Amino acid sequence: HNLSSVAPLKQCNVEKKEVELILVKDQNGVQYTSSSIIPTPTSGHCAGPTRPEDDRETWGKKIDFLLSVIGFAVDLANVWRFPYLCYKNGGGAFLIPYILFLVIAGMPLFYMELALGQYNREGAATIWKICPIFKGVGYTVILIALYVGFYYNVIIAWSLYYLFSSMTRELPWLKCGNSWNSLNCTDPKSINGSILGNGTSYAKYKITPAAEYYERGVLHLHESRGIQDLGLPRWELTLCLVVVVFILYFSLWKGVKSSGKVVYITATMPYVVLFVLLIRGITLPGAMKGIRAYLHIDFKRLNNLEVWIDAATQIFYSLGAGFGVLIAFASYNKFDNNCYRDALLTSTVNCVTSFFSGFAIFSVLGYMAYKHGVDIEDVATEGAGLVFIIYPEAISTLPGSTFWAIVFFIMLLTLGIDSSMGGMEAVITGLTDDFKILKRNRKLFTFATAFGTFLIALLCITNGGIYVLTLFDKYAAGTSILFAVLIEAIGVSWFYGMKFYSTLKMMGFKPGLYWRLCWKFVSPAFLLVRGIKNIKTSTLTSSVLKYDEYVFPHWSNVVGWGVAMSSMLFVPCYAIYKFLSVSGTFKERIAYCITPEHEHHLVAEGNVRQFKVRVHFCAF
Repeated sequence: HNLSSVAPLKQCNVEKKEVELILVKDQNGVQYTSSSIIPTPTSGHCAGPTRPEDDRETWGKKIDFLLSVIGFAVDLANVWRFPYLCYKNGGGAFLIPYILFLVIAGMPLFYMELALGQYNREGAATIWKICPIFKGVGYTVILIALYVGFYYNVIIAWSLYYLFSSMTRELPWLKCGNSWNSLNCTDPKSINGSILGNGTSYAKYKITPAAEYYERGVLHLHESRGIQDLGLPRWELTLCLVVVVFILYFSLWKGVKSSGKVVYITATMPYVVLFVLLIRGITLPGAMKGIRAYLHIDFKRLNNLEVWIDAATQIFYSLGAGFGVLIAFASYNKFDNNCYRDALLTSTVNCVTSFFSGFAIFSVLGYMAYKHGVDIEDVATEGAGLVFIIYPEAISTLPGSTFWAIVFFIMLLTLGIDSSMGGMEAVITGLTDDFKILKRNRKLFTFATAFGTFLIALLCITNGGIYVLTLFDKYAAGTSILFAVLIEAIGVSWFYGMKFYSTLKMMGFKPGLYWRLCWKFVSPAFLLVRGIKNIKTSTLTSSVLKYDEYVFPHWSNVVGWGVAMSSMLFVPCYAIYKFLSVSGTFKERIAYCITPEHEHHLVAEGNVRQFKVRVHFCAF
């Protein structure tokens, strides 16, 4: 159709119905390619835009969307990784590279995904009608989100198990002498700096009651000889995993109308608990020593390249770009929602939360150091060792320890649930938008997705399940997610290009030079350098993938790279499929592949804007 021939409509008549049919057929915002096609609502009583979004579900309230995004972005890593990284990499000085990468890469990518989802009102796969050859990126991020759900739900199940175990008069990890303890179990009261010696840190001391409860009582790691000896799933953890999966299912089965209400609890509860834990923490002896260590400024550390790499890694994974979640959440926004303000607000809240959590963590670590007469560096750690060993042990020594343990594990549970909800919503929205039969049967598909993640997660709750979890954590969303977001940034900035900036203007935000530079040059360069570093590190150290002292066999690394490649291969495979599936000369096929679907009639006319060289930089 020649759209220009129907542009001068002034009133409601038969012709207007014809325009509406064209718009519905294209379903990609074609009505906004020219302001003369659809007049603004103020130009006449019948002149409102007829968008295909009218029948799409939207958030009940704006706060539902904001809490969902914040709940997804603020996860366990904000508590168990950032504080330790900050302490290890120069304290307050670490904030310099962290904030820098937030401004030049994290926030632009975060905003880009929100804008893409909101304008196109579709999931991670179908938004690539804007540049069909890159649709494989959508499948890549959907698969990555699914992989992460396999093991992330297990960590939530651990938190739930600890929560149930905390409901006793005396916490089970307080003393030795339990059925799961070894003969070497040592009372923490007898462990001090002189006992440790030889550079052994208390955080690595694996024969305390808390450490043995985690590895022997919960994981049963002592009953496995390695990743080749998994055993059967543990029934206690299986029940916890079932509870987690049911929570996820009933939070998501009705779409954002149901999940938007769940986050009122899951997204706000961690802040209440963190504040309560901080108030309790700063009253403990040694707390100020821990906080001073956390904030100690060492600018010399900035000379170390690893500090900058840690900052780049943390800001990228913390904000959650590339998992398709932000696109999915934003796709349920109204078209004129101010997603620019939302991006600035939610990304800032995420980073401030990370910094704030460090006070609650290091006040307690300072108490632990004081209690055992060691330095902060001897008790400081990250990951599961922090939240399932060191922090619970500190809690067990406090008056009212049962209460504090319950409060702490409720925080971990809520931190994990809403992040897992986001990942599953990305999978569900991405595939239901692409396959209409799934959309018509959303409840059934949501159940199938939840049940599928449950079945795979069973591998991670066996006696050797921690090895499977470590493998997934290493490979499922490492290099692959960096690759996916790099291709996404290139597709949007270099191929969709000026059209993307036009869509932002239509939604009420005109991107300035800063945003255009970041999207087109800085963010892709950031992702490329970080990706190369990730591949280099993984390649050089692939033979020594370890969990504590256990060294993974070589074949497990091959399996890990297979997992990573299984998602990344969607990009080249779909690009080849798309090129071969369209007709025409080589140049015409390329044109169809990189031109938005609603502009394919221009390709037939030989008018392909991507083939035209534009010298004016201000046109970006």
